[in-house]
Amino acid sequence: MSGATFDFSDRVAVITGAAGGIGGALAELLARSGASVVLADLDETAVSARAAALAGLPGRAIGVGLDAADPESIDGLVDVVRERFGRIDLLVPSAGVYPESLVAETSDEQWRSVQRINLDGVFMLIKRAIPLMRSGASIVNLTSVAGHRGSYGHAHYAASKGGLIAFTRTLALELGPQGVRVNAVSPGIIDTAMTADARAAKGDEWIAATPLRRDGTPEEIASTIAFLLSDAASFVHGEVVHVNGGLFMAG
Repeated sequence: MSGATFDFSDRVAVITGAAGGIGGALAELLARSGASVVLADLDETAVSARAAALAGLPGRAIGVGLDAADPESIDGLVDVVRERFGRIDLLVPSAGVYPESLVAETSDEQWRSVQRINLDGVFMLIKRAIPLMRSGASIVNLTSVAGHRGSYGHAHYAASKGGLIAFTRTLALELGPQGVRVNAVSPGIIDTAMTADARAAKGDEWIAATPLRRDGTPEEIASTIAFLLSDAASFVHGEVVHVNGGLFMAG
């Protein structure tokens, strides 16, 4: 659990990929800070259990099943939020996949699948969420150091995250006049289930390349996202914040 403190009372938050490490840590932090949190994930059982575990915190939490690559499923999520809360104040599309394959070994369908989840899904969700967002709302996208530097064996992932960087900045230009802030966080190597295989294979090499000489935690990413969502960052807009222990700088 993060030691950071925020006040998100009377705010409605939507987090996708909320059964994962970063999404789950963020959901707990926002609920502890008073937000009503909608946790969405492909694993509906896991995300519903995670929402139930947040009962008793200052904020409310509900779990919703979501296929982040399916426009009809995204429509369903937005409909739930509209019916239950009527608006979205805080939006964090954190659903994503991190497969491994060299470009020469990646099928066309593997490439398209990663883009559908990591990039297309973010576009489809944000497009549908905009009508529910009013002035003062905030979006934080999850990019990656791979989107800046590339990543050996993860071209499809790196391309999707690089696309998110450009998408974030374009959204900031379009939504800023409406009072909706848009930023992104680029994590480095974070101790989550999604990166477990890659860390097992390359963890020592990555840690040696990271000046802080360790992996990051989901809570460290969550607290940075929460800052960007909060009024403390009210003039931060169109930025991509690196949270990687110095890996990007050192590279």
